[in-house]
Parts: sequence; structure tokens; C-alpha cells
Amino acid sequence: MSHAAGHRLPSFFDPLSDGVVALRRFTEDDIPTLAACLQDPEIPRWTRVPTPYAEQDAREYLAGGEEAWQAGEEAGLAIVEARSGELVGAVGLVYIEWEDERAEIGYWVAARARRAGVATRAVRLLARWAFAELGLFRLEILPDAENQASLAVARACGFREEGVLRANTLIKGRRGDNVVFSLLASDPAALELLGRGDEPPGKPAAGGAVTGQASRRPRR
Repeated sequence: MSHAAGHRLPSFFDPLSDGVVALRRFTEDDIPTLAACLQDPEIPRWTRVPTPYAEQDAREYLAGGEEAWQAGEEAGLAIVEARSGELVGAVGLVYIEWEDERAEIGYWVAARARRAGVATRAVRLLARWAFAELGLFRLEILPDAENQASLAVARACGFREEGVLRANTLIKGRRGDNVVFSLLASDPAALELLGRGDEPPGKPAAGGAVTGQASRRPRR
């Protein structure tokens, strides 16, 4: 079922899981852990996440995320360990363009959970949902050209490299280039995802994950 025609996200989100990681909506219970995770300097290095990051910032993030969800603009989700439920990151669709059936994917992973394929699994789960349930056709990832871990995630998920946006972002005084990656619903990698049903995605990339586009809006 596609929600694109209504330009809205579903009011109820059924958590997604591959047996290793799961994606769900954030709750107020996540605020302390979220604030703790975002003390890591590697995350604000590539994103507009404020530093230092306090619990009030987390509350504002959740409130802004709810508004954006209701408006059909963004779909921000928590990445948790499937068995323990421990929060280990975030992934989401940002800048959803319903008329063009397009959205950008952003993500970050807590330091303790990196190099275990968490971001790769999360992006695959989110991409399958975006294609199958939201009716989107084009997904993009725009990592900083120097963010090797994020570049590896995009490639591991089957996104195709299209080019470089020079001096595209200004984050904390540093102007960076962004590599443009895309995945179309008609691409082999996407068709493979859509044909898996509930089968866990394949071997994940070994890198960590923070994409510079995960939080381009101030509340991120």
C-alpha cells in the first residue's frame, strides 16, 4: 500500500527487524540514552547535531521529529538491538518529496555499536519500507566525501554513486563536498530487498556509520 498519494506517513508504525537490529519510533524513554550517545564528537563532526548535546536537545529533537512525521516531511526512527532493545543509533528519511517520490536517508550509529554492520542493516530495512510501503521510487544518501565509513555503507547497500556536490555543506565552520548515491526501486539491489520478505539482509559492511546529511536541519 502506498501512502504517497496522501502525502502523509502512516499514523501507526510497526517496528521493522531483521533479527539483529530493529527500527522503531523514538519515545521519551530514549532521551537519556540519546543524549549520552550524542556526546561522541564523531557524530557532530559530520552532522548538525549540536555540541555539547543535552537532554533538552533530545527532547526538542523528538518533538521536532513528531511534527515532521505528522507533516509527512521526515520519518526519523531509532535503531535498536533486536534482542535487547538497546538504542544504538538513528536512521530516517529526510526531505521527503512526495510529488517526485524521492527522499534522502540519513543515519548515525553510537560509538559502541560501530563496525558491526548496524547502519547497513538499518538502511536496508528502511529502504525496503520506503519502496514497499510509502511508494517512493528514488532514495539518496549524501555522505561527506571524507567520511569513509558512511561511503562504505552506501556502497554496501547497493546505492549507485552519481557524482560529487562540491562545497555543498557548511557544518561547524567546515565546508565539505558530498558524494551523491542513489537507489531506485527498479535497481537490482532494490528488487533484491523487495523480494526478501522477512528474510534478514545479506552480509553487512564492516564500517561504522555517520552520514553528514542525517541532520541537516537545525533540530537534528
